[in-house]
Amino acid sequence: MPCICTVLGLLAVRGTIAFLGYCVYFDRKRHGNPVFKLRLREKRRAQQQKAEGRGTQLWDPAKNEKLQLFLQEVRMGGLWLSRGDQRMGVKHVRNALLVFGQPQEPLKVFKHTLPPKVFEMLLRKIPLIFQTHS
Repeated sequence: MPCICTVLGLLAVRGTIAFLGYCVYFDRKRHGNPVFKLRLREKRRAQQQKAEGRGTQLWDPAKNEKLQLFLQEVRMGGLWLSRGDQRMGVKHVRNALLVFGQPQEPLKVFKHTLPPKVFEMLLRKIPLIFQTHS
C-alpha cells in the first residue's frame, strides 16, 4: 500500500504539470491571435509616443525660460542674503516663488536652506504675493 505522502506528492506533480500545460496552451493561442498582435503593436506605439512626448515637454522653451528665471531669482536672493541684506534677499526669493507658481515644493526646500528668521519673513510675504497676482 502506497504512503499517503507519495499519493499527495504525485497528485501535486500532476496538477502542476496540468497547470503549466494549460498556461503554455493559452499563451500560444493568445500569441497566435491576430487581434492580440494588433493590440500589442498599438500599445507599444502609444507608449513610445508618450515617452517621446515627455522628452519634448522637458525642453519646452517656455518652461525652460521660467526655470531659468526661477533659478536666477533664487541666486540673486542668495547673493543678497550672503551680503546681509535680508529684505532684498526675501524680495528675490519671493519673485522666484511668483515665477514658479506652486510654492509648496520650493518652500519645503527653502525651509531647510534659509535661516529661520529669513524663512519667517518669506512666509509673511506669501499671502501678499498670491493675493496681488491671482
